[in-house]
Amino acid sequence: MKIIDGKALAQSIREELKNEVNELKQNGIIPKLAVILVGENPASEVYVRNKAKACEDIGVDFELHRMGKETTTDDLLGLIDRLNDDESVNGILLQHPCDADVDELKAFERINPLKDVDGFNPVNVGRLNIGQECLVSCTPYGVLKMLKSENIDIEGKNVVIVGRSNIVGKPMAALMLKENATVTICHSKTKGLKNFTKLADILIVAIGKAKFITSDMIKEDAVVIDVGMNRIDGKLCGDADFETIKDKTSFITPVPGGVGPMTIAMLMENLIKATKMQML
Repeated sequence: MKIIDGKALAQSIREELKNEVNELKQNGIIPKLAVILVGENPASEVYVRNKAKACEDIGVDFELHRMGKETTTDDLLGLIDRLNDDESVNGILLQHPCDADVDELKAFERINPLKDVDGFNPVNVGRLNIGQECLVSCTPYGVLKMLKSENIDIEGKNVVIVGRSNIVGKPMAALMLKENATVTICHSKTKGLKNFTKLADILIVAIGKAKFITSDMIKEDAVVIDVGMNRIDGKLCGDADFETIKDKTSFITPVPGGVGPMTIAMLMENLIKATKMQML
């Protein structure tokens, strides 16, 4: 069993990105990320602070746009339009879920696909699904990087994804198909879940249920990627019961210190990629 250290991998990726940022700066270009925070969600505040810190770490600009709980969809779309038109802004991110009665899907659709560093605009989602170059949703992109960093063979393998969200499950499936895996997506309506998870060479779980995946649900030497982020008695834990399954796996990601740091590293990578795409 090997624990995949997402924190260390994320740091090495950030170091590489610093070099790319320095090259851009030599050409008079400083990438900028604009984050929109709607309402007052304590968890969102933490995530935004982490993104600001990551921007500072690699040497890019960060600006935060706060909007109150009374924000309407039209207010939000108006701000997005202004950021789309602002040539100094290379990446736009709407922190979700929004703590206001706004249409998030409309907002994601409004973000310029070339500035959509979260990869949620339907144009980028569509491009991903037909195998075209695009900005990819950060968490699935981070999972793929983790697998490749350990030289884990994906081609021809059974990949089982538990969870079908637009943020993780669906784009994860598209990425794995692109890598020539045989992909199964399971979800809350799946009958006999264990029958599927036990077939997985690579099991990716993203359902938001603490310690849901247990030892009897995986096969010997499976790779387990835990995207979950839950709290039990104030302590962070994943969707997999790490202590009971770790010795049965060949590779496993911890929570915290696994997928989480990679998500922000991939956001930074998307920002640099978006900046370069806008230069063409």
